[in-house]
Amino acid sequence: MPRGEPSRSRSTAGDRAAREEHYRESFQVEPVTRMADRVAAQVRDYIVDNELEIGARLPSERRLAELVGSSRPTVSQAVRSLAVTGLIEIRPGAGAFVLRKPTTAMGTGVQMMIELEPDSISEAVDMRHLLELAVVDVIGTRGEADIAPLEAALERLRAAHGSASEWIAADTNFHVTFISLADNRYLTSVFESVHDAVVTKAYESWILANETPPWLSGKEFGAQIALHEPIVTATREGDPEQLMAALKKHQLALENHMKVRGNLVARTSRTTR
Repeated sequence: MPRGEPSRSRSTAGDRAAREEHYRESFQVEPVTRMADRVAAQVRDYIVDNELEIGARLPSERRLAELVGSSRPTVSQAVRSLAVTGLIEIRPGAGAFVLRKPTTAMGTGVQMMIELEPDSISEAVDMRHLLELAVVDVIGTRGEADIAPLEAALERLRAAHGSASEWIAADTNFHVTFISLADNRYLTSVFESVHDAVVTKAYESWILANETPPWLSGKEFGAQIALHEPIVTATREGDPEQLMAALKKHQLALENHMKVRGNLVARTSRTTR
């Protein structure tokens, strides 16, 4: 070998070191929240693929971690996020249970759009309200509706005092129950997808911190209930104007909570003056 020429072993070691350095520079650790989102999607798929019925118990977090190939803390965060959307209910000491069937494909599409265009969240909030207003029109044409499920959903809301997961699940159940009064599965499915995306964004900080919002206790909790009671009253009395006013008030509170400014309520306010 000519003097000064590096040996093959030295050259190979140098190439390997260069490649490893390149990998280190290009490798990006997946954020914990993104990992939890991915695991949450896998759990949704698990519910669908195994045809779990409402009320069915999910495997333990340890078992779910084995099934999805992730850590238990990540699975725990994913489960909490699913509880936020009202898909499952976490019962301390008992486990997690299915509250409703997931709308996987459509929900994933809405979530992805918000991730790609974060500023579009205000449009999602508007879309959610549009779907609620559509129910007002349907109820008006059908006459008296069976509101027993909606009244039961309101009672569940009242019982969700001081627990973020219970409140979020009960709140989602309330609004989905209201939408179901239209007796249109497509409308309900679209609403669930949009509502899930909005609620997930609204409670994102509480999910990550695993904390309970301060407004779930005291007078502030009563104010939350007061936003929902008029919806039930107006539906019971079959008063579309009162119902639209109650939904508008709830929408404004949601916009204020999320610190977004929707365009829909502003437009409807101008047209009704």
